[in-house]
Amino acid sequence: MRRSARQYPLLGLCVQVIPVKPFKAFQIGQQGSSAPVGRFVQMDETLLDAGDVLIRVEFSSVNYKDALAASGKGRVVRRFPCVGGIDLAGTVVKSAAPRFQPGDPVIATGYEMGVAHHGGYAEYALVPGGWVLPLPPGLSLQDAMAIGTAGLTAAMAITRMENNGLKPESGPLIVTGASGGVGSLAIDMLAGRGYEVVALTGKPEQADWLRSIGAARVMLRSELQLDAIKPLEKGIWAGAVDNLGGAVLAWLLSTSKPTGVVASIGLAADSALNTSVMPFVLRGVSLLGIDSVYAGFGVREKVWSRLSGDLRPRHLAAIARLVPFDELPNVFDNLIAGLARGRTVVQIALSGNTKETS
Repeated sequence: MRRSARQYPLLGLCVQVIPVKPFKAFQIGQQGSSAPVGRFVQMDETLLDAGDVLIRVEFSSVNYKDALAASGKGRVVRRFPCVGGIDLAGTVVKSAAPRFQPGDPVIATGYEMGVAHHGGYAEYALVPGGWVLPLPPGLSLQDAMAIGTAGLTAAMAITRMENNGLKPESGPLIVTGASGGVGSLAIDMLAGRGYEVVALTGKPEQADWLRSIGAARVMLRSELQLDAIKPLEKGIWAGAVDNLGGAVLAWLLSTSKPTGVVASIGLAADSALNTSVMPFVLRGVSLLGIDSVYAGFGVREKVWSRLSGDLRPRHLAAIARLVPFDELPNVFDNLIAGLARGRTVVQIALSGNTKETS
């Protein structure tokens, strides 16, 4: 084992990285003008990015952003090479951040990880302490990655909507992109809070599964008349969590009830929005933008507290599947093609801090 060490300054702090054996990582690289390509490589501690918390990564997850980055089908990665994975959960090995001690179970999601800073698809990660949270009470590391960025986004949307007056008695809610990670977790959480949740999906074969995780009713996207959306249609929805954008988001706004709240969290269908001000000025509808990537530490702390409490998903075992690290490349294409369901957790390393996803 190499005995050298390297120091990484950050905000006046530094961590002296203890030597570790060469470790496995899934790295995204690019040569010339060719599309980025992800592949497994061997790294050592000298190749880690700047940070003050060294983490032995035990679990990560696969988000739509991860699939875009690894497949080269989205201009997501901002520097090459870069270890993929915007989520990670593991155990602290060394820390210059006073909040953490060796052996602490921790999680980190978003910020620059997986796009401009080496992320969670490696057996070790060195990250700034401000990106790291203690593992919330009552969750295992595997649970935390079954939730991950998708669950954090869904929970942020629910929190914002409730802060804007949404209550179970307000009326029905609709979740679009229902069979995806954010959609399925949003359905589970909202139903657990007592809301009547309608799942909108393009996959009729997932209807029974969506009902099993909490959907009161399932609508198919093919049922919508999106080519002739009126500025105001019959008010149906007290709230909506939208993963799609485009015409679907315009339809949600036009069919919102007075004082309805719509959380926009994705653009899987279209980044454009062609709508009218009428829902906002005649019905008092609120359109809430949700960004979980750069959300502040205080927001993350509060939302993760809810994720281990009143918003803890009840059907994680049905929503999330576990794959070994070696199978990671096989996951991306299905996710981009819309063939995946729920969440995919990646087991990077074995740990005594895990348990069955509940």
